[in-house]
Amino acid sequence: MSPFKGQTGLKRILNAAGYSLDGLRAAFTGEAAFRQLVLLNVVLIPLSFFLDVSRGERALMIGACLLALIVELLNSAVEAAIDRISLERHPLSKNAKDMGSAAQFTALTLITAVWATILLG
Repeated sequence: MSPFKGQTGLKRILNAAGYSLDGLRAAFTGEAAFRQLVLLNVVLIPLSFFLDVSRGERALMIGACLLALIVELLNSAVEAAIDRISLERHPLSKNAKDMGSAAQFTALTLITAVWATILLG
């Protein structure tokens, strides 16, 4: 059993928050794609508040943007784990990385589809 699993209550919440901030910091400093998505979110999320859309539509627009950040974090985690295991080229490693990339492409397509549907609909 992991020695990190014994914490409960407020201590566990504080530890989890610290690990999350460490992960965000690592993604921001080490992943150009994450920084680009943060920039996209810095533009699109405030923009959504200036557009004449309903609260539900705004929530969908913001949710799609945040989902792309989540997918990029997971994609980066998969890539880091694969690279930790081995830097050798292997078909399964390629598949895992390609699927993570495909997930991110799908998330970016979702942003485009949601924003286009709301703004052009």
